[in-house]
Amino acid sequence: MILLQPHSRFLLQTLLNRVQNLEKAVELDYHWVEFDDVRYHVQVSMKNPNVLLLSVSLPIPPPETVFLGGLPFGAIEAIKASYGVIVQILDPPRDGFNLTLKLNLSKLPPDEEFRHSLLVKIASVREVVLGAPLRLVLKHLATRTVAPDMDQLLALVHRPNESFFLVPQAEKVTVVYPMRFKDSIDTSLATSFLQEFVEARRTAALNNAPPCLWSPTPPQELKEAPAYALSANAGFVSFVIFPRHVEGKKLDRTVWNLSTFHAYVNYHVKCSEGFMHTRMRRRVESLIQALDRAKPDLEEKKKSPNSRSFKRLSLKEAKANSKS
Repeated sequence: MILLQPHSRFLLQTLLNRVQNLEKAVELDYHWVEFDDVRYHVQVSMKNPNVLLLSVSLPIPPPETVFLGGLPFGAIEAIKASYGVIVQILDPPRDGFNLTLKLNLSKLPPDEEFRHSLLVKIASVREVVLGAPLRLVLKHLATRTVAPDMDQLLALVHRPNESFFLVPQAEKVTVVYPMRFKDSIDTSLATSFLQEFVEARRTAALNNAPPCLWSPTPPQELKEAPAYALSANAGFVSFVIFPRHVEGKKLDRTVWNLSTFHAYVNYHVKCSEGFMHTRMRRRVESLIQALDRAKPDLEEKKKSPNSRSFKRLSLKEAKANSKS
């Protein structure tokens, strides 16, 4: 299984190249889109080469989610805690984006290792922003508490117009994903993949992993969810997160894996589909080769000048030849 990286590789490479060439005044204007419709825009001007503007557009939130000022709740606090003084939040953001950050690259720490880790964190802005509500819930789980103003059922956006649900409690947090796929083949492969995923969790080697369940119908935890949010053609997947799963450094990994679970499944479904197509093409090619070898050779062999050919005559032809 391949896990997606929390940072944007292109954004990290752009930041590293810019930091290594701060003395050169260059103009940058990059646009790109990553999975789940997260869009980025990076700008650097010739007049101020030490300042980089990073704009991020998030997936369109469905009605059941809670966005404050165009961002998930807790995102502003998470950005300030993660980046400190080198990042300034511009209000309002650039048109068409949910967030615009102003990075002063001259304020980066001189230590190379610390500077690189900070750039990786900046390149992980998607995780910081979209994962802020989930991180807040799991931090309370680590202390076995629930935030006093927290709803009993939370909807968090993870794909355009799609959400997953949290049921926070003091001793555990239940995470439920309605799994939706547009293509019928993807739906069949995802259903099989998720059922095997649940079976794999029951092996002895994965006793410490979060319990995992799959159901074709909405689980009991979603009884208060709106009906339009419960349409899922590949069933529902539930994880139960306990305090041991969010202790120390496990928190960051748990937040990222839960935030991108649907993308993780979709990635492996596409890989499985591509692998099967490759196997099918190889099988067809081998069958074509076998058929080609079985074809008779229709070309007549060229006769040499000294070669002789014989024809078997019938009895009548033999008698006729003897009389002549």
